[in-house]
Amino acid sequence: MGWRCRYRFGGKAKMLSFGTYPEVSLKRAREKLSAARKQMDEGKDPSIIRKQEKTQKKNDFKSVALRWHKAWAVGKDEKHAAKVLRRLELNVFPEIASMPIHTITAPLLIKMAQKIVKRGAIDIAKRAYSTSGQVFRYAIVEGLCERNPANDISLADAHIESPPVKHRSSLAPKDVPELLRKIDAYDVSNNGSAVTKLAMKLMAYTFVRTGELIEAKWGEFDLKGGVWVVPAERMKKVKGRPSAPHIVALSKQSKAILKELHKLTGGGEFVFPHESNPKKSMSNNTILFALYRMGYKGRMTGHGFRGVASTILHEVGYQHAHIEVQLSHLERNKVSGAYNHAEYIPQRAKMMQEWANYLDGIKGGAKVINIKRA
Repeated sequence: MGWRCRYRFGGKAKMLSFGTYPEVSLKRAREKLSAARKQMDEGKDPSIIRKQEKTQKKNDFKSVALRWHKAWAVGKDEKHAAKVLRRLELNVFPEIASMPIHTITAPLLIKMAQKIVKRGAIDIAKRAYSTSGQVFRYAIVEGLCERNPANDISLADAHIESPPVKHRSSLAPKDVPELLRKIDAYDVSNNGSAVTKLAMKLMAYTFVRTGELIEAKWGEFDLKGGVWVVPAERMKKVKGRPSAPHIVALSKQSKAILKELHKLTGGGEFVFPHESNPKKSMSNNTILFALYRMGYKGRMTGHGFRGVASTILHEVGYQHAHIEVQLSHLERNKVSGAYNHAEYIPQRAKMMQEWANYLDGIKGGAKVINIKRA
């Protein structure tokens, strides 16, 4: 049963629908009827007001932001797109979601950012403010507003400054031997997982990014050829440039670790599967927490292995270009979208083997290791 009201306005017969029973109770229907009568007493047509409200709802900030996100997310990394949407839901929508987008001013956006800053999340405030600006640019294209208020005032104008750069923790070279020995003993002394221990060992030998390591799949490895090809879609995204595959030359030590891992996890897709769900990869925090348990909280992270390798390899004289390509740092060609992912393969293969030999040497207590220069 539906609730309807027939009325005349401006000499024309019209009808309003207030919903259906039981979704809309008799009491609620009467309240809606009372509101409609009040509008007519004020010389307003309830039907026109309802249409205006529906149009306004489509043009509120949240509705526009969701349309923007749907268009913007095409071709983007799914995890990143979800993170951006979640940031809007948690930080922006609670403040301005229901407001018609053309009514939102720069001071309102600053107020929103200041509330986020009070939580100690300055970086999130910056990102939320920037994303809001993108939504306004989209609204301008849709013809819903004429200016982007995020451009009228910068966060610096409101004395909201960028937080100081916090570098990831990385050990000094002199402390690396002890870390390597603790990793070897991890599953014994810390009741840790053998797979986690092997993950840390492989990270030390290859110094790839944590995400590249933990999401590795068995199909990416060619042990006979001595290479690991990380697909482009799993490489770090660089704004404005497509990613490229990354070749990691595998030392004898790395291949031995992978053969040992295959006995443990070779029956699945992931080299480092999640403990409770083998269809997913290892958690991003697994290696970090393992380092915590070994006493390295605040001193070392998974990313720190990259810093250690870069520091030592540069100090002993390896060519900067060879190290940077192995770290996947070299700037990609903006036209082709990628550097030559097979660049310097012979030199890098030699460097990676000598690096692995170096780590084994210092782990064993050698005071001086004559690591060769590429």
